[in-house]
Amino acid sequence: MKAVTWQGKHDMQVTEVPDPRIEEPTDVIIKVTSTGLCGSDLHLYETLAAFMEPGDIVGHEPMGIVEEVGSAVTELAVGDRVVVPFNVSCGSCWMCDRHLYSQCETTQNPEHGTGASFFGYSKLYGQVPGGQAEYMRVPFGNFLPVKVPHEHDDDRFLFLSDVLPTAWQGLKYADVPDGGTLLVMGAGPIGDMAARMGVRAGHRVISVDRVPERLARVEAFGAEPLNFDEAAEAGGVASIVRELTGGRGADSVIDAVGMEAHGSPSAQGVQKLVGLMPDAIAEPMLKNAGLDRLAALHTAIESVRRGGTVSISGVYGGAVDPMPMFQLFDKQVQLRMGQANVRAHTDELLAMLVEDDPFGVDAFATHHLPLAEAPRAYEHFQKKEEGMVKVVFQP
Repeated sequence: MKAVTWQGKHDMQVTEVPDPRIEEPTDVIIKVTSTGLCGSDLHLYETLAAFMEPGDIVGHEPMGIVEEVGSAVTELAVGDRVVVPFNVSCGSCWMCDRHLYSQCETTQNPEHGTGASFFGYSKLYGQVPGGQAEYMRVPFGNFLPVKVPHEHDDDRFLFLSDVLPTAWQGLKYADVPDGGTLLVMGAGPIGDMAARMGVRAGHRVISVDRVPERLARVEAFGAEPLNFDEAAEAGGVASIVRELTGGRGADSVIDAVGMEAHGSPSAQGVQKLVGLMPDAIAEPMLKNAGLDRLAALHTAIESVRRGGTVSISGVYGGAVDPMPMFQLFDKQVQLRMGQANVRAHTDELLAMLVEDDPFGVDAFATHHLPLAEAPRAYEHFQKKEEGMVKVVFQP
């Protein structure tokens, strides 16, 4: 079969790889019909290259049709349509019993000190073959895959794999009070969706990004756009947010940017330097050294009101040093963060999607491309070119 494989930094290729097969009685094999390109895939493209090996199959936002089931699978049958959450979670361990599916003890990676494995996401998270491929093996077939109706195009349900649950959890963690103001840092796929959800929940939403096309999308859904570069010339995002909120600041902030943030050139330079080092040296440095770009997080902390909440959905890969601990303590800021526990939210979200399209998912993707165009898509998506916000590959 054909699959998108990592071959080196900035080098994604569509190659021929062996077809997946049933390895455990609870496995299923799906024929992938749609699979997303996620902002966190860009970390593999550059920053986390030390944890990748040539030939790794990437992608963690797939859906498709069940082609084969293992002998112990009772909840699915050949021909069923399913979405696959990006957490590889068993559904029955201590963590899964508490709906902490991103911490599944069955698939944790203690050698790297990380939680549950993810599809298509490096040695850090299990090196499980991903979903940017024609076919895919999915373990825990009686729990993990989300069965969806055959009605509607793929886009109605595809984003249950990551975007919808990640944004939903980020909004819940933000704990926006009734009638409160939510500031969303970043209008990429997760920030865009979090803003839409915040608007639908009745909050005042201010969305920050530096790409006009992305701001136009959230504005069309009811958020107030704030251009990061223009704000910098006018005193900074935090200053403007305080002006918009009676001098107080946002009640809640979602950082949907993470280590892809601009505005930290020294950290970016160090990340690139580490990426040139041998893996044995680079791996511990990326996990433990203070290498992240913290512009978005620092802006979130500056912009939140005293006693407010900062919810971190953006991925950070290294230590965060220095952190404004005096400011965090003095302002009595609450921090919540973590990988989305996808399966904890899918049933609730699916019930909404079956009835309606409250978050505009049918028109959420900006590009639908064949798998063969994946290398070009990675390049343009990272550079925020061609209006790319959300790319869906159709193998």
